[in-house]
Amino acid sequence: MTPRLDMIGLVVSDMAASLAFYRRLGLEVPADGDGQPHVEAALPGGLRIAWDTEETVRSFDPSWTRPTGDGRRELAFLCDSPAEVDAMYAELTGAGYTGHLKPWDAFWGQRYAVVLDPDGCWVSLFAPAAPAAA
Repeated sequence: MTPRLDMIGLVVSDMAASLAFYRRLGLEVPADGDGQPHVEAALPGGLRIAWDTEETVRSFDPSWTRPTGDGRRELAFLCDSPAEVDAMYAELTGAGYTGHLKPWDAFWGQRYAVVLDPDGCWVSLFAPAAPAAA
Protein backbone atom coordinates (compact mmCIF):
# COMPACT_ATOMS: atom_id res chain seq x y z
CA MET A 1 0.00 0.00 0.00
CA THR A 2 1.23 3.47 -0.81
CA PRO A 3 0.85 6.09 1.92
CA ARG A 4 -1.47 8.95 1.06
CA LEU A 5 -1.78 12.41 2.52
CA ASP A 6 -4.75 12.34 4.88
CA MET A 7 -4.37 15.21 7.34
CA ILE A 8 -2.61 18.53 7.81
CA GLY A 9 -1.77 19.21 11.43
CA LEU A 10 -1.16 22.53 13.14
CA VAL A 11 0.23 23.01 16.65
CA VAL A 12 -1.33 26.07 18.25
CA SER A 13 -0.72 28.11 21.36
CA ASP A 14 -4.34 29.32 21.66
CA MET A 15 -6.97 26.93 20.29
CA ALA A 16 -9.88 29.40 20.35
CA ALA A 17 -7.88 32.13 18.59
CA SER A 18 -6.67 29.74 15.90
CA LEU A 19 -10.11 28.26 15.26
CA ALA A 20 -11.67 31.74 15.05
CA PHE A 21 -9.15 32.66 12.34
CA TYR A 22 -9.82 29.55 10.26
CA ARG A 23 -13.58 29.90 10.66
CA ARG A 24 -13.24 33.36 9.05
CA LEU A 25 -11.66 31.59 6.09
CA GLY A 26 -14.71 29.36 5.75
CA LEU A 27 -13.55 26.14 7.37
CA GLU A 28 -16.34 24.28 9.12
CA VAL A 29 -14.73 23.82 12.50
CA PRO A 30 -16.74 22.19 15.29
CA ALA A 31 -18.42 24.86 17.41
CA ASP A 32 -17.39 23.14 20.65
CA GLY A 33 -13.72 22.95 19.67
CA ASP A 34 -12.45 26.17 21.25
CA GLY A 35 -11.64 24.57 24.60
CA GLN A 36 -10.53 21.18 23.29
CA PRO A 37 -6.91 19.96 23.16
CA HIS A 38 -7.40 18.41 19.67
CA VAL A 39 -9.84 19.45 16.95
CA GLU A 40 -10.36 18.10 13.42
CA ALA A 41 -12.33 19.33 10.43
CA ALA A 42 -13.00 17.71 7.07
CA LEU A 43 -11.72 19.48 3.97
CA PRO A 44 -13.03 19.19 0.42
CA GLY A 45 -11.59 16.19 -1.36
CA GLY A 46 -11.31 14.05 1.75
CA LEU A 47 -8.36 15.65 3.51
CA ARG A 48 -8.61 16.65 7.14
CA ILE A 49 -7.07 19.51 9.06
CA ALA A 50 -6.30 19.17 12.75
CA TRP A 51 -5.23 21.51 15.51
CA ASP A 52 -3.40 20.38 18.64
CA THR A 53 -2.46 22.59 21.55
CA GLU A 54 1.18 22.85 22.51
CA GLU A 55 0.30 21.07 25.75
CA THR A 56 -1.17 18.14 23.82
CA VAL A 57 1.99 17.74 21.76
CA ARG A 58 4.17 17.94 24.88
CA SER A 59 2.04 15.19 26.47
CA PHE A 60 3.46 12.64 24.03
CA ASP A 61 6.72 14.45 23.09
CA PRO A 62 8.12 16.18 26.17
CA SER A 63 11.12 17.44 24.16
CA TRP A 64 8.90 19.43 21.75
CA THR A 65 9.65 23.16 21.65
CA ARG A 66 7.86 25.94 19.81
CA PRO A 67 9.51 26.54 16.41
CA THR A 68 11.16 29.88 15.78
CA GLY A 69 11.35 31.86 12.58
CA ASP A 70 8.71 32.17 9.91
CA GLY A 71 7.85 31.00 6.44
CA ARG A 72 8.42 27.29 7.01
CA ARG A 73 4.81 26.29 6.66
CA GLU A 74 2.00 27.75 4.64
CA LEU A 75 -1.62 27.04 3.92
CA ALA A 76 -3.08 28.47 0.72
CA PHE A 77 -6.74 29.31 0.18
CA LEU A 78 -8.12 29.64 -3.35
CA CYS A 79 -10.51 32.58 -3.69
CA ASP A 80 -13.14 32.99 -6.40
CA SER A 81 -11.71 36.22 -7.81
CA PRO A 82 -8.98 38.83 -7.38
CA ALA A 83 -11.57 41.03 -5.67
CA GLU A 84 -12.23 38.28 -3.12
CA VAL A 85 -8.49 38.10 -2.35
CA ASP A 86 -8.54 41.83 -1.60
CA ALA A 87 -11.76 41.60 0.43
CA MET A 88 -10.61 38.63 2.52
CA TYR A 89 -7.26 40.29 3.20
CA ALA A 90 -9.08 43.46 4.30
CA GLU A 91 -11.50 41.46 6.48
CA LEU A 92 -8.73 39.53 8.24
CA THR A 93 -6.43 42.49 8.79
CA GLY A 94 -9.43 44.59 9.83
CA ALA A 95 -10.20 41.95 12.46
CA GLY A 96 -6.70 42.39 13.88
CA TYR A 97 -4.79 39.59 12.16
CA THR A 98 -1.33 40.47 10.85
CA GLY A 99 -0.98 41.15 7.16
CA HIS A 100 2.35 39.86 5.85
CA LEU A 101 2.10 40.71 2.14
CA LYS A 102 -0.62 43.05 0.87
CA PRO A 103 -2.53 41.88 -2.22
CA TRP A 104 -0.55 42.15 -5.43
CA ASP A 105 -0.66 40.86 -8.99
CA ALA A 106 2.02 38.18 -9.00
CA PHE A 107 4.16 37.53 -12.05
CA TRP A 108 2.89 33.93 -12.16
CA GLY A 109 -0.62 35.11 -13.06
CA GLN A 110 -2.41 35.25 -9.71
CA ARG A 111 -3.72 37.89 -7.34
CA TYR A 112 -1.90 36.97 -4.13
CA ALA A 113 -1.73 38.05 -0.49
CA VAL A 114 -0.39 36.58 2.75
CA VAL A 115 -1.72 36.96 6.29
CA LEU A 116 -0.46 35.32 9.47
CA ASP A 117 -2.61 33.09 11.62
CA PRO A 118 -2.43 33.57 15.41
CA ASP A 119 0.66 31.33 15.59
CA GLY A 120 2.52 33.06 12.76
CA CYS A 121 1.71 30.48 10.08
CA TRP A 122 1.63 31.98 6.60
CA VAL A 123 -1.82 31.80 5.06
CA SER A 124 -1.90 32.68 1.37
CA LEU A 125 -4.99 33.98 -0.36
CA PHE A 126 -4.95 33.67 -4.13
CA ALA A 127 -7.03 33.71 -7.28
CA PRO A 128 -6.30 33.64 -10.98
CA ALA A 129 -5.54 37.18 -12.10
CA ALA A 130 -8.29 38.98 -13.97
CA PRO A 131 -7.82 38.77 -17.73
CA ALA A 132 -6.34 41.90 -19.27
CA ALA A 133 -8.87 44.20 -20.88
CA ALA A 134 -8.86 44.00 -24.67
